[in-house]
Amino acid sequence: MTESGGETAYAPFDLTGKVALVTGGNGGIGLGMAEGLARAGAAVAVWGRDRAKLEKAAARLTRCGVGVHTAVVDVSDPDAVTSAVEETVGCLGRIDAVFANAGVGGRTRFLELDAAELHRVMAIDLDGALWTLREVARHMVARAGAGDPGGSLVTVSSVSAIRGAPTLQSYAAAKGALVSVTRGLAVEFGRHGIRANTIIPGWIHTEMTERSFDRPDVQEAILKRVPLRRWGTSDDFAGLAVYLTSDASAYHTGDTLIVDGGYTVS
Repeated sequence: MTESGGETAYAPFDLTGKVALVTGGNGGIGLGMAEGLARAGAAVAVWGRDRAKLEKAAARLTRCGVGVHTAVVDVSDPDAVTSAVEETVGCLGRIDAVFANAGVGGRTRFLELDAAELHRVMAIDLDGALWTLREVARHMVARAGAGDPGGSLVTVSSVSAIRGAPTLQSYAAAKGALVSVTRGLAVEFGRHGIRANTIIPGWIHTEMTERSFDRPDVQEAILKRVPLRRWGTSDDFAGLAVYLTSDASAYHTGDTLIVDGGYTVS
């Protein structure tokens, strides 16, 4: 426990001794989650494909005073993921939570969609998440068999999984599949104390949405449908990442948590 203002902070949110892995954690939502985890005391592993961005993320996270490990990983390559999980466990000792966040955008008119574009999006947004979750779950199950059960598997989906949007069919297909995959994981691995949940972000200002953010007409169309009247930021995911990693969420599994400023209920 820690003391703050004369009061004792809620102990389950203290992540000291825990290790979290965030794929695509060198920017956007992923970096917001990674920083929240580090500030709560967790050692953090960040995977990405851009080495320069990884180095910047590492410098930022290291200032939180926790262990930090980064790796250049193409999550669409199952062998690379297997090796990267082994490396991460070797460096940080364990993985208590994984956030399968790595993703690419995909906006193509449906009548012009071809196999190459579909496979490009699926390879990262769906396959990459599956390979990551599989290898981390393998580690967690082995740990449970050795008398140390528990763990948190988290997928990062998109509001396009639950709200229709033109030209986003390939992206929505991948992100929608993650919701179903995660529910299956919650059922299959619950006996090992492993939880699985999905985060669904709404309109968040990141590099992926920069072009939309810079268009006044898009800004107006979006903001009038968001009750909180602002775009989300990467910081809006820090607390949720801490919660899903922490013991406070020990009985929370199979859920879909929407972080969209009220967009989907407006």
